[in-house]
Amino acid sequence: PHENSRRRSGDRLARPRLGVDGAALTVLYLAIFPMTLFLQAVYNESLFLFLALACFALAERGAWLSAGYAAGLALLTRPTAFAVLPALVLLAWRSRQRWRALASLCIAPVLFALYPIWLNWKTHDTFAFIHAEKAWHRHLSHAGPLGGLWQGLRSGWAGIEQVATGSTTHVYWSGGIGSDTLHGAMLNLEDLGFALVFLALAIVAWRRFGAAYGLFAVLAVALPLSTPSSRWPLESFPRFCVVIFPAFMALASLSTTAVRQRLVIATSALFLGIAVFQWSVQQWVS
Repeated sequence: PHENSRRRSGDRLARPRLGVDGAALTVLYLAIFPMTLFLQAVYNESLFLFLALACFALAERGAWLSAGYAAGLALLTRPTAFAVLPALVLLAWRSRQRWRALASLCIAPVLFALYPIWLNWKTHDTFAFIHAEKAWHRHLSHAGPLGGLWQGLRSGWAGIEQVATGSTTHVYWSGGIGSDTLHGAMLNLEDLGFALVFLALAIVAWRRFGAAYGLFAVLAVALPLSTPSSRWPLESFPRFCVVIFPAFMALASLSTTAVRQRLVIATSALFLGIAVFQWSVQQWVS
C-alpha cells in the first residue's frame, strides 16, 4: 500500500504537466534509477519521498493543514527536508486562501521542534541530529553550495587523473586515504556526475513546471552541496538524488523521442544492475 500510494501521488503530480505517457515515463525513470535500491533498504529515502510527494499533492488540492502535517513529518526524516518548506510557502502564497494556507503550514516547524526538545530531554544535546553529521566528516561550507561544488569539481578532476594514470601508489585526492585509490576516484567522479546532472535537471524543472517545483529541486541539490565531506566531498550525493522527483519529471519532459527514452532506460538499468551487484558483495555504493 505504501508503494502504491507513492506511485499514485507521483502520477497525480506528473500527469497534468506531462500527460499520461509522460507521467508513466516519470515513474519508470524513478523505478530504474540506479539508487532506487535504497528505497528498499533501511534508509529514510522511501519515507521522505512519500512525504514530499504528499506535501505537493495535498497542497495542490488545497488541503493545507494536511500538507503542513506531511511537511512536519518530512522534516523529521532528514535535515535537508527543509527544501520542501519554501516550495510549500510559495504555493500557499499563490493560493486563493493565502493567509489560511500559510497559517496551516506553521504546523510543520512545530512538529519538527518536538524532536530537538526530545533530544535535549534524552541526551542534553538539542542539536544532536546536526552534530551526528561529524561522524560522516561533514562540515558546513562557508561558501554554501558553491563550496561543495568546488570541492566536488576538484575531487572529480583528481579522479580523472587517478583513473587516467592507473596509479595505485600516488594518491591524487587524499581525502579518501584508507580505501582503494581507484575505487575512491570512481566514487568522486560518480558523485560529481550526479550532482551536475541533477543540478541541470533542477533548472529544467523550474523552467517547465514552475518556481515551486524548481525551488524544491534546486534546494534539494544545494543543501547537500553546502555540507561536503572531508573524505569524498559529495559523499552519498547519488542517494540524495532519488527523492528529487521534479528532476525525474524534467527528464521525462526532455525524452521527446523513442531513442532518448531507450537511452535513458538502458543507461539507468545498467547502472542499477551494477549498484545492486556492489551492494550484494558489500561494496560502498553511495
